[in-house]
Amino acid sequence: MRWLLPLLCLTLSFSALASAIPATGSHAVDKVLVLKSERKLHLQRRGETIKSYRISLGKQPNGAKQREGDLRTPEGFYWIDWRKPSDKYQLSLHISYPNARDLARATEAGVPPGGMIMIHGTPLDEEYPEWFFHTLDWTEGCIAMKNDDMREVWSLVKDGTLIEIRP
Repeated sequence: MRWLLPLLCLTLSFSALASAIPATGSHAVDKVLVLKSERKLHLQRRGETIKSYRISLGKQPNGAKQREGDLRTPEGFYWIDWRKPSDKYQLSLHISYPNARDLARATEAGVPPGGMIMIHGTPLDEEYPEWFFHTLDWTEGCIAMKNDDMREVWSLVKDGTLIEIRP
């Protein structure tokens, strides 16, 4: 009986520690939420934010992407549908842009919708250090983050994860 109390205390200690650390299992992150106006990317589980990051957007950050080459980041609901290491931008997660609404809008306007929208890291450039990119909107419509942050997001976000991009 003497061992029961220490065992109970140990079990409760591990339970408290486990709830304080975000899980990294396959169901840890069930949504990526991007708030363009705040320049924030939030990793969420069951509607609660478990981690947030500062991001950079397309060179024309206001408004939703309308067509190929407009330098805007899309807005709407998409999926993280595949990933790859990038020679130019470290790691990258592909966003399933365009969705049906984006395609319909572009078709109605008679313009190509564009594609290859990614969440990616920052170039390694001797002339421009990473902090330089991190303080401005510089992409062609993608979502960029510091490389350390991108490595963490890469490990926590699985293919098939929902991403919502809000204005």
